[in-house]
Amino acid sequence: MSASIEALYIYDQYNEPIFEHVYRSRPPTARAILPHYLAHASPRPSLMYLPNVNPTTFLFSVAHNNLLFLSPASAETEPLFVLEFLHRVVDVLEEFLGGPLLASKIQGAYDVAAQLIGEMCDAGAVCNTEPNALRDDVDVSGFLGKLLGGVGLPGSSPALNPSGGLRQQLGVNPTNNGPAIPWRRANVRHTSNELYVDIVESLQVTLAPSGRPLAALVNGSIAFTSKISGVPDLLLTLSASGGKLGMEKAIELPVFHPCVRLSRWKERPGEFSFVPPDGKFMLAGYEVNLMPSSLDLKSWSNLDLRLPVSIEVSKSLGATGADFEVRLLLSSAYPGASAPAPASRPALGSRGGSGRSTPIFGGGSGAGPTLQDVVVTVPLPTDVRNIIEIRASRGEAYFSPIEHVIEWRVPTKDAASSGSVTLRCTIVGPLSNYEVEELNGSVYDAVNDEYDENESAYQSSGLHPPPKSTTTKDHKEKHDQRKVQQNAPLMPSSASVSFSVKGWLASGIKVDSLVIDTRKSRGLGEGVKPYKGVKYLTVSRKGIETRC
Repeated sequence: MSASIEALYIYDQYNEPIFEHVYRSRPPTARAILPHYLAHASPRPSLMYLPNVNPTTFLFSVAHNNLLFLSPASAETEPLFVLEFLHRVVDVLEEFLGGPLLASKIQGAYDVAAQLIGEMCDAGAVCNTEPNALRDDVDVSGFLGKLLGGVGLPGSSPALNPSGGLRQQLGVNPTNNGPAIPWRRANVRHTSNELYVDIVESLQVTLAPSGRPLAALVNGSIAFTSKISGVPDLLLTLSASGGKLGMEKAIELPVFHPCVRLSRWKERPGEFSFVPPDGKFMLAGYEVNLMPSSLDLKSWSNLDLRLPVSIEVSKSLGATGADFEVRLLLSSAYPGASAPAPASRPALGSRGGSGRSTPIFGGGSGAGPTLQDVVVTVPLPTDVRNIIEIRASRGEAYFSPIEHVIEWRVPTKDAASSGSVTLRCTIVGPLSNYEVEELNGSVYDAVNDEYDENESAYQSSGLHPPPKSTTTKDHKEKHDQRKVQQNAPLMPSSASVSFSVKGWLASGIKVDSLVIDTRKSRGLGEGVKPYKGVKYLTVSRKGIETRC
């Protein structure tokens, strides 16, 4: 199995090729390979096998902001290797051209994009994918580049400064040799020294009809922003309930940026020792399983995740079973959250400092974790013709007849308090053959879900309306029972809720401290004390799902 890149194709939102670069071999062209990719039904997989292409091709794809990135391979290749390269290309282009990445930006700075992609891979071998190192090798054109090139400062254009100028006088190392640290630019200088840690977690929970959790996973990412001069050596410490064993149990399947020293993490789980790149980067990612590791049924049945939001669904309500109710349970008690801090980005102290406090979001109001963006989604069967009544105790709800989905939005001010809010809906299903024959010549009343006889229609045709028969109680009960049976398949089978909580992490992980090792650091300057800040965010996009 090879580990090489044969070609890279980029298409715009109209599926027109805007960039084509071949590294090795003779793969199919961008226009020739695209019809084979579009022939697959959506959603298309990230890896396709195309036996009808000459030669037989493996096609890797990544979609980003209406742009399509394709990489064909004529031999069997490690899939994660190619897909990771495509994601790195997206990140580097956004870093240099600015986000969001658009086709117009690539076309407007085609020379820069061509240099970047040429430097990232040479003859199929991936060489350099770090943005900080690429800044020393790629000439970024523009007014600023021309201005720096005129005075011969580092990073200037070689064409505008062939003799080296001020670069040689200052004794700066030539860029050909590359920086000493691949992921960090040389001679980094900042007027304000700042360090920020942003931990974002995505929560996915599946609940049984009884409310018992079936699965609960957390995918987290640690974003780090470094704006500090010189070459700092940092130590970031995370903590969890249970100490060292709790941290080993909490973080599963971790992935790290190349700057992280793995030996330190293996010796002391929860400690990140690293020399950061300049700017914002992804320090690490992890996965946390909130379910008990043992197979003890008692521990599973007694498990309480203490979620800030949960859902209960009651079906087949009312005399005809056409109603259902969604109850949204809100809680203001967040497990692991401590007392509010006085600032929106609290500063972190040393190891013995108060770095364990839960960060607060917002405009410095001093409030605790806040629940925001609460949206309940209830998918319905396609046989549902309409929802004739939607009654929400809080917020607004609407029914989309095209997608057959009810969306209920709860305002932040209502979601901030504990309690429950309800949504009750009445469905209208398809007419049966019996109802069509029985109600022929009648008018449908959508409000009362009834059909009234249109006597004027009979009189105009010269016919007399049939005599109205007295509906007995037994007949009405049988009719209601028949309607309940007919409406049962039209009830929702699941409901999900989306939300975000600022200032709280579902895994219980916290930033304990962020320390600069002055003995290993270089070029910081005397008395430099950078500002340190941390933020927590938990996001769940249709993540809390209840089966019913």
